Amino acid sequence: MGAAARLAELGLELPEVALPLAAYLPAVRSGSYVYTSGQLPFVAGVLPATGKVGVGAGLVTPDDAAGHARTSALNALAAVAAVVAAEGGPRGADALDRIVHVVKVVGFVASDPAFTGQPAIVNGASLLLHAVLGDAGVHARSAVGVAVLPMDSPVEVEIVVELA
Repeated sequence: MGAAARLAELGLELPEVALPLAAYLPAVRSGSYVYTSGQLPFVAGVLPATGKVGVGAGLVTPDDAAGHARTSALNALAAVAAVVAAEGGPRGADALDRIVHVVKVVGFVASDPAFTGQPAIVNGASLLLHAVLGDAGVHARSAVGVAVLPMDSPVEVEIVVELA
C-alpha cells in the first residue's frame, strides 16, 4: 500500500506547504536527502493552539500536544512532497513513495518548567510517520524541551528523509 492510500485510510490529506515565516525554505534537497525546516502544527494557515505544554490550568495538555506534533510531521511530509514535485517527480501524497527512509526526527516542545514528558509528545510525530510510511518511517529521534517556539507554538518538528 502506498503513502496516499495509507493517508486516506487514516482519514488524512497532505496539506499545502506552510509559507516560511522568514528567509528560509520549507525543505531543501542535498544529494539523496531532504532536510525540512522546523514545521509548526499549522492547519489551514492557523495554529490550533499556543502556549506551553504541561499539566495544569492554562497549559496545552500532553495529549493535545502529541496531536500537534502529528500535525507538524504531516506538514513536514508536505514539504518533502513539494521538493519531489518541484524536481519533476510525482505530486501530492504519491511523492511520499519516493521516501526510502526517514533518517531523523527532531521535535521541540515548548515546555512548562515542571514538564518532562517531551518524548511522549514527539511520539505523535513518530507514530504518524510510521503509519504513513511503514518501515521507511522508523527513525532516529531527539525530543527537546525549550522555553518558547515561534509564534508561541507548543511544538515544532523537523525531519530528514532519504529519497530513492
